[in-house]
Amino acid sequence: MREHRLYIGGRWRAGGGGTAAATSPSTGEPFATVAVADPDDVDAAVVAADAAFAAWSAASPFERASACGRIAAAVSARRDELARALAQDQGKPLVAEAYDEVDELAVYFTMAGEDAKRLAGALPASTSADRRVLTARVPLGVVGVVSPWNWPYTMGAEIFAPALAAGNTVVWVPAPTTTACCALLAEILEQASLPAGVFSFLSGPGPVVGAAVVGHPLVAGVGFVGSVETGGNVAARAVGKTQLLELGGNGPMVILDDADLELATDAALEAAYLCAGQSCTAGERFLVQAGVRAEFTERVVEATKERVRLGDPFDPQTTMGPLNNEATAAKFDRHVADAVAGGARVCTGGRRTPGLPTSLFAEPTVLDGVTPGMAIEREETFGPVVPIVEVSSAAEALRLTNASPFGLTTAVFTGDLERGLAFAERARAGWVNINASTNLWESHLPFGGRAGSVSGRGRVGGRYPMETFTEPKTIVYPAPRFSQ
Repeated sequence: MREHRLYIGGRWRAGGGGTAAATSPSTGEPFATVAVADPDDVDAAVVAADAAFAAWSAASPFERASACGRIAAAVSARRDELARALAQDQGKPLVAEAYDEVDELAVYFTMAGEDAKRLAGALPASTSADRRVLTARVPLGVVGVVSPWNWPYTMGAEIFAPALAAGNTVVWVPAPTTTACCALLAEILEQASLPAGVFSFLSGPGPVVGAAVVGHPLVAGVGFVGSVETGGNVAARAVGKTQLLELGGNGPMVILDDADLELATDAALEAAYLCAGQSCTAGERFLVQAGVRAEFTERVVEATKERVRLGDPFDPQTTMGPLNNEATAAKFDRHVADAVAGGARVCTGGRRTPGLPTSLFAEPTVLDGVTPGMAIEREETFGPVVPIVEVSSAAEALRLTNASPFGLTTAVFTGDLERGLAFAERARAGWVNINASTNLWESHLPFGGRAGSVSGRGRVGGRYPMETFTEPKTIVYPAPRFSQ
């Protein structure tokens, strides 16, 4: 059984909080132990990061880009090991999903290195001809990153790769249920010859370790990806610090009466079943116009039965693995039961699959007759469900879309591009796809919740976190005088 330790100030060390077992959601068997940090470990990591900041921020962006390139190359070299660790720890199907996440992880570091070379300032005008002004973007200092278990590698790296490349130092706290695979990524960063203290890796319960990091007085910026509730706690503890919060979603997928139903069906499977539905961008509710609801429902039920294979993540034929933890599985149960009690009909699935090694294998589920106000319609389920809500018109679909407190992603399917664009412009969301799944995104584009929603603040994606974790510094100096 492999033992994973903390990485603080350039050294691997035991945690002051002891150890915890890492257990596979697909087998129920422990396969590793992970160190648990205590407040002294947190303080040591942040103090080391603060001490390393001056030299790291003074390094050339090209030097930092070179370090990012070494990390990306090491990720690619250890692709199989990282993917297998992800399948074991998180439950993602190895072939269908885990390799893709590792490949995207390498992209994040490559992209961060390239963006760091282009982080530019300006030479604004002064009110006086005798003065010159320049502004430069400078890193903040220590950035604390707390990341989730659904995409253990990429959701952390989408924040800390650009933060590091921009000259910040980083203390990373991944989710407890996927710490073991994240420890492998920490090993890769350690082997990339970063100066001691530039990157530290801590593990342990979020309310203890994560909270201590984001509230530490030497931490200047905080990046968090996770639930709305935890995000609120993080924001409160990090008051006064720069914050990037990418929180939950209840993204509707809208199917209008002129939509290509074959295309919409394919997208529905991706929206609902990718990562077993455990995605902030999942299609959490499907608002389907009355004239096509019956046919769309029939198509999705048939496609679910034919194309979604639930099972062992290491089986190459598996397309969907287990849910990651019991709390998520219990919410799936609760939302389905609430919908059925309110009159919805289970067309397929609706329960956990018996006869498998653990109770975390939730069946891919289609619910028809879901109505506004049901828990599954207004909350984030984070499970493999297609909840179908009938709407009379595009206007009703837009009203229901904008009635939600969430504002992360939305998708609309229509044969009329103008109709789709008009819907997209009015949808209260940070990202809208037309004729593509809510789960479609590109890693270099700005992604985050709409202002005023509970889905977060700031943007991940490409250079956008780099802008969050740097700030403009203004320098005013006398105009140079020419002498002959």
